[in-house]
Amino acid sequence: MPTTQKLFLAALSASLLFTACNSGETKTEGTAADTTAAPKKLPLEVADVTGSPEFADAQLNIATIQSDLQGKDSAKVSFAFSVKNYELKNQTSDAAGKMCNNSDKGQHIHFILDNKPYVALYEPKAEVVVPKNTEHYLLVFLSRSYHESIKSPGAAAIYHFKIDGKGKLQKMDEPKTPMVFYSRPKGDYVGKANTDNLLFDFYVWNTRLSDSVMVKAKIKGDGVDTTMDINTWKAMFLKNMPMGKSSIKLTLVDKNGKKIEGPETEVSREFNLAKDEPMK
Repeated sequence: MPTTQKLFLAALSASLLFTACNSGETKTEGTAADTTAAPKKLPLEVADVTGSPEFADAQLNIATIQSDLQGKDSAKVSFAFSVKNYELKNQTSDAAGKMCNNSDKGQHIHFILDNKPYVALYEPKAEVVVPKNTEHYLLVFLSRSYHESIKSPGAAAIYHFKIDGKGKLQKMDEPKTPMVFYSRPKGDYVGKANTDNLLFDFYVWNTRLSDSVMVKAKIKGDGVDTTMDINTWKAMFLKNMPMGKSSIKLTLVDKNGKKIEGPETEVSREFNLAKDEPMK
């Protein structure tokens, strides 16, 4: 066979082989398919909140409590608080440098009834309506303008009460067992300034965290499933939390990881993050 014919057949065979190996597959360089890959999700980071003003002398007390029958089945309970050595509605001095969600209304009181999402009080008073024949635990504590709790002695108060069948308030014994109350994060966070550093904070009562008594925190979100055993009471920043709905569950546990029995030893909360409005 002439040399020219041999070369032609060899080239034809190679072309057919290449086509067979690539049948059903199309590759185009420089197309959107190569450049629109989803950004890589960064791992969750947890960092201590540092440098916050201490307010060591700040004091919060329950001054007066009054209950009134509300309709046939409920009672309205009114609370007045006494605040000393702390200015409600002031901006905390380092708020601008914290780079996290901050209340433009300033410093406030976190009012937590039965471990439900807190109400921020900018005046030292509050009212709630609760059903007859119910028992309740109220925790109040002073908060910096960026929602970090004041953890010094005297900056919080707890009140255990029930509403009887006649709608009258009865003060119950002060709890003696360890308790944990959820504070932050809560609600909706929109925009980089509010989502980059997500404040994670809670309040413990009747205990000092250690290797014997810990808060187990389960943090879940899109691509995040993290559990931490926290043996030091402090506020933290969560970084790289995913957009969308997430949740945190707090449980007081002993050194063996067993849940500590008693009122208010476990609580869960959901919250939402979005890059911009509207929330999705």
